[in-house]
Amino acid sequence: MIAGSSVVRRLVSLVAAALLLTLSTAAYANPRASSKDIVDTAVDAGSFKTLVAALKAAGLVDTLKGKGPFTVFAPTDDAFAKLPAGTVDELLKPENKQKLIAILTYHVVAGKVTAAQAMKLSSAKTVNGESLNISTEGSTVKINDATVTKADIMCSNGVIHVIDTVLMPK
Repeated sequence: MIAGSSVVRRLVSLVAAALLLTLSTAAYANPRASSKDIVDTAVDAGSFKTLVAALKAAGLVDTLKGKGPFTVFAPTDDAFAKLPAGTVDELLKPENKQKLIAILTYHVVAGKVTAAQAMKLSSAKTVNGESLNISTEGSTVKINDATVTKADIMCSNGVIHVIDTVLMPK
């Protein structure tokens, strides 16, 4: 009987794990839009301080708080930290505002593109006019050389996909 109770416990654990996986997958597959816009969502996340500072310096906050919809490939603070030393400070200077705008708008696609939609694309035109290359490796989505580390963060005016590398236009 002891061996039987071990099997039952293992079976209950497997069923519970399967149920949890099913529920979390369902929640991920049908994300609900937040009542917060892209900028407020990024601020609240706490891992996009550099991005938000750059948006302010470029004068793009009001745009990304607008109606949209927008798809933002949002580099984390860690992604910005991978840039050569002094790059961010240099870009935040007023005399480099146009270059900063070009870089930031290279991270934005007009419209709401979910991860499922992006996986079917090979490229997407950004609001700065250049295109991003989109590729998939299994369930991993790559935007140029950046990996999407978290997808489909729904906002009231679009969607954020977190990336691990800052995208640089040509």
